[in-house]
Amino acid sequence: MKTKNIELVIAPPAAHFVGDGFRVHNFIPNAIGLDMKRMNPFIMLDYNSKYYFPATDGQRGVGVHPHRGFETVTIAYQGKVAHHDSAGGGGVIGEGDVQWMTAASGVLHKEYHEENFAKQGGDFQMVQLWVNLPAKDKMSKPKYQAISNEQIIKVELPENAGLIEVIAGKFNDITGTASTFTPVHLQNAKLNSGGKARFNFPANYNTAALIVEGKVKINESEVISEDHFVLFKNEGEEFTVEALENSVVLILSGEPIDEPIVSHGPFVMNSREEIMAAFNDYNTGKFGYLES
Repeated sequence: MKTKNIELVIAPPAAHFVGDGFRVHNFIPNAIGLDMKRMNPFIMLDYNSKYYFPATDGQRGVGVHPHRGFETVTIAYQGKVAHHDSAGGGGVIGEGDVQWMTAASGVLHKEYHEENFAKQGGDFQMVQLWVNLPAKDKMSKPKYQAISNEQIIKVELPENAGLIEVIAGKFNDITGTASTFTPVHLQNAKLNSGGKARFNFPANYNTAALIVEGKVKINESEVISEDHFVLFKNEGEEFTVEALENSVVLILSGEPIDEPIVSHGPFVMNSREEIMAAFNDYNTGKFGYLES
C-alpha cells in the first residue's frame, strides 16, 4: 500500500456566527482556498470548536431556512441541539449523537439549542457537514436519520489504543450506521494517548481529518494540534494517526461526484437553471410549511 500523504494543514480560520447559536470556523470550502469540488462530496464543513454559551431563557440557534440538493450532517461532541423540518423530521441530538438530514428535493428546517441546555448553559462543540447528492438523487424525497450514540457501530482497537466510531462507510470491513447515496466514509477516531489507528481509502477519494480534541501525529511524522484540519493528497491509500495525548479525530473520505456544482445560498444543484427553479419553488411554497 502506498502512503496517502498530507497536502495541507489548516489552522482554524476566524470564527463567525451562524444565527446566534453556532460559532463556527468554515474549513470547507473557504479555508482550503478552493471551490466545493476539492472535497466533494463534502461540500461544506463548519466546525463549532469548543465554546461556552451562558445560560439563557431563550433558545439560541438558526430560524427557519430552506435546503435543496444535498444532505446536512450534524455531529454533536458537546451540548445538545433540537431540530425540526417541514418533512416531519426532528428531535434532539446530544453528546455523541449524529443527525443526518437528506434535504434532496427541498425542506424547510430550523435548528437551535435544546431547551434544558439553553437554560443551564455549557460547553458547545459540533460539526456540520453538507454532503452532496448526485444529480439523479437531488430531487428525491427528503428523509431523516436520527442516529443516537448507542446506534453508532464502534470498533475497539487492539492494545487499548481506543476505538473507531463508524458513522458511515467502512472501517476494516465493518459497515457504519448511516445510509448514504454515494460511497462516503465518516468516522470518529477516539484514541487513547499512544494509541494508533490505520486508515485505508482509495487513492482518488477526497480525504481529510479534523482534530476535534488533543494532539496527533500523522504518518509517524507530522504533528497536528487541536482544531486543525488536514487535507490529504489524492494519491496513495493508507495513512496512520497516532495520539500524542487522548484525542478525537473526525475522518472524512468520499468518492468524488463528477458532476457540475452550482450553488447559491442554501441550494446546491448542477445548473443555474436548477438554482432558479429552487428559488421559485421556495417562494411559491413548494418546500412546505414550518412554524417559526
